Amino acid sequence: MKVVVFQQEAIGGEPRREELIAEWKRRFAAVPGVDELVFHNPPGMEGIDELIGDADALLGMWIRDHAISEEFLGRHPKLKYIATLGHGFGAIDNDLTRARGLTVTNTIYGDWTIAQYAIALLLDLCHNIAGQDDFYRNKVWSLPPQEAGRPPMRVVSRQIELYEKTFGVWGLGSIGLRAAQMAVGLGMKVIGCSRTKKQGPQWDFIEQVPLNELLLRSDVISLHVPLSKESAGIVNKESIARMKDGVILINTARGALIDENDLIEALKSGKVYAAGLDVLAGEPLKAPAPIMALPNTRITQHIAWAPAEARLRTIRVAVENFKNWLEGHPTSVVN
Repeated sequence: MKVVVFQQEAIGGEPRREELIAEWKRRFAAVPGVDELVFHNPPGMEGIDELIGDADALLGMWIRDHAISEEFLGRHPKLKYIATLGHGFGAIDNDLTRARGLTVTNTIYGDWTIAQYAIALLLDLCHNIAGQDDFYRNKVWSLPPQEAGRPPMRVVSRQIELYEKTFGVWGLGSIGLRAAQMAVGLGMKVIGCSRTKKQGPQWDFIEQVPLNELLLRSDVISLHVPLSKESAGIVNKESIARMKDGVILINTARGALIDENDLIEALKSGKVYAAGLDVLAGEPLKAPAPIMALPNTRITQHIAWAPAEARLRTIRVAVENFKNWLEGHPTSVVN
């Protein structure tokens, strides 16, 4: 069996690509039946066919909408397994892929790390640690003397306590679940909504409510919704109008979930107090987005998944999924 793996350099520089490839080889050494293991840098769609060649399995494909087409599969008749190395994926023709005997999986590697980043954005909006640090290091010493009876200036921006506030999780998949667990650790009340009600003891601590109630009640809303035709632009003028005045919005999912023009207006008016965004619409950007000019935002370049620990976990989980498929009990199947 020939397996092709698309492995890029880690966006944070660590681990190096050579180390990641070594980990792939170590993990695959325990998988019987793999005769050939080939590594490539991820190509664009225009260069993908030559690199896949006659592979039986492909790990690391970025699955864009309808990328797995009749024509694509016709060019690779031996291909029986495709794995994206992320949580998200585009539209897949389930009938076509099943008819061709193709299994497609995703890789749930980053629920804890991406949830941690969502909470980090929230805490930074609540405390502005970098601003406080800069004030103490560089500015406090040049302030004029304080008036008698007036306390010295120490706080440069509003400080927000999260205890007893309501954390609304919009999307209760694996990442949303972890973010909810972390919010509970901060003493927050957690409510959530999802396309279908989640069943099982792991979700019992979350009060599952209709979307409109989540919008009305939440002091913080954290987005953990997959991007689809139905979910594009779900945060817009209408949904924002139903939110609490002064709500904090966090997005570590997909930028296109938000109508950024509508969010800009809400941030300017104070309807939304602040937004922490690891993703923006139209990524990768070719120029600064207008929302970057607003001071009540924290915006980063889609890096919540970057820790080295998560990169190595991705390989472990992807190989485990592949091994499970070989053994006849596939996991993380998305088609």
